Amino acid sequence: MDWLQILSNTASSIISPATIGYALAALGLAVHFGYAGLINMGIAGFMAIGAYGYAISILTFGFEWWAGALVGLAAAALFALILGIPTLRLRGDYLAIVTIAAAEVVRLLFLTTAFDAVTGSADGLSGYHNSFRASNPIPPGEYGFGPWVYNANGWWVRIMGLVTLGIAALVVWMLTRSPWGRTIKGIREDEDAVRSLGKNVFSYKMQALVLGGVLAAAGGIVYALPSAVSPGVYVTSLTFFVWTALLLGGAATVFGPLLGSLIFWVLQTFLSNVLPAMAAAGWLPGLTQIQAGTLRFILVGVALMLLVIFMPQGLLGNKKELTFVK
Repeated sequence: MDWLQILSNTASSIISPATIGYALAALGLAVHFGYAGLINMGIAGFMAIGAYGYAISILTFGFEWWAGALVGLAAAALFALILGIPTLRLRGDYLAIVTIAAAEVVRLLFLTTAFDAVTGSADGLSGYHNSFRASNPIPPGEYGFGPWVYNANGWWVRIMGLVTLGIAALVVWMLTRSPWGRTIKGIREDEDAVRSLGKNVFSYKMQALVLGGVLAAAGGIVYALPSAVSPGVYVTSLTFFVWTALLLGGAATVFGPLLGSLIFWVLQTFLSNVLPAMAAAGWLPGLTQIQAGTLRFILVGVALMLLVIFMPQGLLGNKKELTFVK
């Protein structure tokens, strides 16, 4: 086994676009679940709308990359409004069922051949990078050290992703410490008590749903920046992965989702490299390299169950902050 290559590939995932995209999506889910108590099982739908809104705006309407990003965020906000108006009066499991169904409807709409000219159907969308790369101020060449050596476009994607993540974390941190944030936390714990104080609970829930949806859409855009948009990415398992990252770091925190996403992707990358290597070396008898590679999803599922049972507050969370989970 080439441990040096395995560790190098693992270390490179620390600042990968996928890690940053998951961190943004998990931060949005923290607003939904950790602070507002909304069980959103359709976060993949928001990520898909952000990515497709970005790509379609550029390929179909000829927008610049920054305008396409704004369209993707606006589309996610609109989706949150449409989804929230009939569903935010639901609680608990009912809201979870509706959101996971809505995300699947979104995916199937992008997958259908009826809109193939715009969405690319099963082939997805690609070739929307010219505007973004043209704005890159970094001179051509490769930069970095060790496992973190990328070309100018690779660094441009990572820099913009990290800047977006930093701004998003700062906004959420400020909001959660404002009167708005305290009201949202109160709704999470007992919305009837907050309603009795004259607060419009539905309005606050809608605001949280829109904010979290926009953050998740930003994650979808960053995830799609370096490569392509494919409907096969935005499946239900993506939602479960984001939930795993959120619960790992801490749901009712700002920096917990960031830490959880980092740990999640480092472990995913490590397992996707080490398990096939173990199978090839004969350390996993009876398993092919492909089968060993998919074993990591089983391990993620088991880890998610253990997190919910034994550490629902996450690494950075406070048990008192998540009493409503029990």
